[in-house]
Amino acid sequence: MILQSTILSYTMTKIIQKLKDYQQLMKLNLSMLVVFSSVVGYVIFPELKVEWRNVLLLFIGGLLVTASANATNELIEKNTDKLMKRTMTRPLPDSRMGIIEVCSFIVITLAIGLFILAKNFNYSSALIAFISFLMYSFVYTPLKRISSISVLVGAIPGSLPCLIGWSAATETGHIWSWPAWTLFIIQFFWQFPHFWSIAWIAHEDYERAGMKMLPREGKIGYFTAFQCVLYSAILIPLSALPMVVELGGIISVVGLGLAGLWMLYNSIQFLKDNSDTKARQVMFSSFVYLPVVLITLVIDKYIYFYG
Repeated sequence: MILQSTILSYTMTKIIQKLKDYQQLMKLNLSMLVVFSSVVGYVIFPELKVEWRNVLLLFIGGLLVTASANATNELIEKNTDKLMKRTMTRPLPDSRMGIIEVCSFIVITLAIGLFILAKNFNYSSALIAFISFLMYSFVYTPLKRISSISVLVGAIPGSLPCLIGWSAATETGHIWSWPAWTLFIIQFFWQFPHFWSIAWIAHEDYERAGMKMLPREGKIGYFTAFQCVLYSAILIPLSALPMVVELGGIISVVGLGLAGLWMLYNSIQFLKDNSDTKARQVMFSSFVYLPVVLITLVIDKYIYFYG
């Protein structure tokens, strides 16, 4: 009996550890934010009658494709991850997972995720998801060690999830409309202060791994902080865009405007004081900005269209 209990306890420990490894491999927290963006792009489609079965399917399909992309990123960067303190304990660099296991995970999650999108929605949403996977995995990821332009490139797949959701909400997968690209544009410009504040804080790690993530080499001068101010400032006039394209109303303007002003305020503080503390405040404000914007758009849709 004691032996059976010991074996059961050991097995459960192994299972829990393996689940934690997969959670790290797919970067679950990041994946959830990406998928949330996609779901919002779906539910705010004008006059769409939301079916929660479809929301769940979109969530699962998007999560699987995102998990595949993040796992591919970790596979490509497994050697550089060994050099960085914040990544050296990931499953691949710590040898808790092998390449075959990770490759199998990538293929299976990508295939199932794309199948769910194509079968339950349309081929357009699956195609956009696949393009996002390719750009993130095989353009942005290797480019990080070559040039800081990787941030610009990475902002494209980072902004596509909202278009995946919008496409999934249409019968034909049509995304060529101003409301759809309004979502893309806002998320695109948000990513620059988000990325650069993280890159500033983690610069020593990135430098050790040979990654060029800051707009100017090294934590020298005020150029990075100025860029954060510039792109945060762009978000302020963009706050009016949802109302201009009839995607929302005054609630969107106020919600996006306040969130943008908070990011701009923290970016200005970072410009005044080039410290990790101030950069961290920009990073936290960027983490808050996107969920606030997305939730505001959802609330506004149901008041604007059905209120």
